[in-house]
Amino acid sequence: MSEDRMLDVRDVTLRFGGVTALDGVSFHIDRGEILGLIGPNGAGKTTCFNVMTGVYQPTSGSVVFDGRKLGRRKKHQITRLGIARTFQNIRLFPEMTALENVMVGADARHRTSVLSALFRLPRHRREEREGRERALALLDLVGVAHRAEETARNLPYGDQRRLEIARALATGPKLLCLDEPAAGFNPAEKAKLLELIRRIRDDGYTVLLIEHDMRLVMGVTDRIVVLEFGKKIAEGAPAEIRDNPAVIAAYLGVPEDAA
Repeated sequence: MSEDRMLDVRDVTLRFGGVTALDGVSFHIDRGEILGLIGPNGAGKTTCFNVMTGVYQPTSGSVVFDGRKLGRRKKHQITRLGIARTFQNIRLFPEMTALENVMVGADARHRTSVLSALFRLPRHRREEREGRERALALLDLVGVAHRAEETARNLPYGDQRRLEIARALATGPKLLCLDEPAAGFNPAEKAKLLELIRRIRDDGYTVLLIEHDMRLVMGVTDRIVVLEFGKKIAEGAPAEIRDNPAVIAAYLGVPEDAA
């Protein structure tokens, strides 16, 4: 695998009984890239995320991350390797503050033992202090620093979306997977999200983006992979995908030769 390649999805098939959710899907992500994963509803996009992050084990094929096969690693092990994700449906801790939510993400990188935490030994106190500083910096990055002490459930919807991104970043990922981050956003919020995703990449992260808003996808990604009914039907630069007859047919529901 090339040194520039961060993730390889290799001929992944996933079946649930008689239903094939993913059918021989292959694609890769290079370091520092923003890759879009798109397709109509039911195409298999989130299922692909779930395979990559340990929610599902593929029926066949493999996922290789940073030179390591993910195999049957558990979700927390994959997080430690450097893959973080957000979800279509927001999954914050509603009664915690915004700051506390992000600090939970930072805990994934803590190395102190239970005894060290129990007796508040110096290393634990240092990690706790560093985690708080890191959480505040990430809240600032996503534009929610002014709400650090507010309870998550009381935040406006858009701030909750951005808070979930901050919490994912707090785990210290190499690859950030965003699942429909613009869902429910108005045009102004989408424009701010586009700039945020660019800043995240500029800060050294690699990004995999699932998104239905084509204007956002075309405006922020370097390359796009298109799924339909669990199969990859196209891959290329945004301009290539925009004019691809198979992609147009998949989204419009018309025969490819009529697109």
